[in-house]
Amino acid sequence: MKKRVSILGATGSIGKNSLDVISRNKDEFEVVLLAARSSRDEMEKLKNLWPDAVCVLSGEEGGKEKLLSAIANANADITINGISGASGLEPSLAVIESGSDLALANKETVVMAAPLVFRLAKEKNIKIIPVDSEHSAIFNLIKARESEKGAVSEIILTASGGPFRKMSLEELKKVTAKDALAHPTWKMGQKITIDSASMANKGLEIIEACALFDMPQEKINVVIHPQSIVHSMIKLRNGAIYAQLSKPDMRHPIHDALFWPKTAPLNLDALNFDNLTLEFEKPDIQKFPMLNLARECAGKGGLYPCAYNAVNESAVEAFLQNKIGFFDISGITRNVLDKDWTGECTGKEEILNADAKARKEAVFYIEKNI
Repeated sequence: MKKRVSILGATGSIGKNSLDVISRNKDEFEVVLLAARSSRDEMEKLKNLWPDAVCVLSGEEGGKEKLLSAIANANADITINGISGASGLEPSLAVIESGSDLALANKETVVMAAPLVFRLAKEKNIKIIPVDSEHSAIFNLIKARESEKGAVSEIILTASGGPFRKMSLEELKKVTAKDALAHPTWKMGQKITIDSASMANKGLEIIEACALFDMPQEKINVVIHPQSIVHSMIKLRNGAIYAQLSKPDMRHPIHDALFWPKTAPLNLDALNFDNLTLEFEKPDIQKFPMLNLARECAGKGGLYPCAYNAVNESAVEAFLQNKIGFFDISGITRNVLDKDWTGECTGKEEILNADAKARKEAVFYIEKNI
């Protein structure tokens, strides 16, 4: 029997790569739902390619309600959430409520609402399978050691370093949104590309890894690896380090999530070690303060991770509009996080209220910078 698949964010990078993987394995999968925010022309093309799938544009009037209803009625076995940003949280919750396994590329779901998300997932007996290349790597590496409880002593997240890793502090003060969007390795959406440049993306991944793998932030380290071949590593109690290596291609983790728990053949170019150089270096915390701000939020818990995500999204939007400078992203984030964000994130309304409050605070500081 074919596995029924829903894809949220179908016209984005994750969605396109997911459909590519499925098109190579049509005997294994049936696409039942395709959703996008506003790419009407692209969705029309997808309707022609996947005529049996329900198609939803969530950005239209009443679109959010239509999307949540479509998720509830899709009867999917697995749903890929490739929606960007905080707007992916409610669809993730709807997926869990529907009983579908969740292949999660929307890291904000876990950053904002980990206690709620994992409680509901346990109640519904569904699996959350990470699709980010780093967390997919860790997920599979840990699964290989799951027979030995406590074997993993440290998680090592790799980061490309983005386009600014070799710039000085003075040079970084002058960079523009156009500079930040020129990622040297990955082709992604604007928001995540800016996050990669500021390393806020890696900060979000630290918070996400704490929740996904039940590890304190002090046991999650980050190393710059510009080739993006090593997708992440785990260190065992005996000091041995295990890594997952592949070319930087999101079809790998998407394929693994779709076929989970099986390991299936994937017809993509394999690594060639004949002429391969791998570099690693320590991230510069002064140049990338969003990393330590994320660690602070992961350590404090409560609604701090939710606030971190909200203010960063607001600041990135302002940076893309040339309203603030590159370092203002971290400065505004610092100012907002200095407020009190204690509290339990166990209810959806509480989380959404904290998200809205953090965005309001961010706008205040953005306007002060203009």
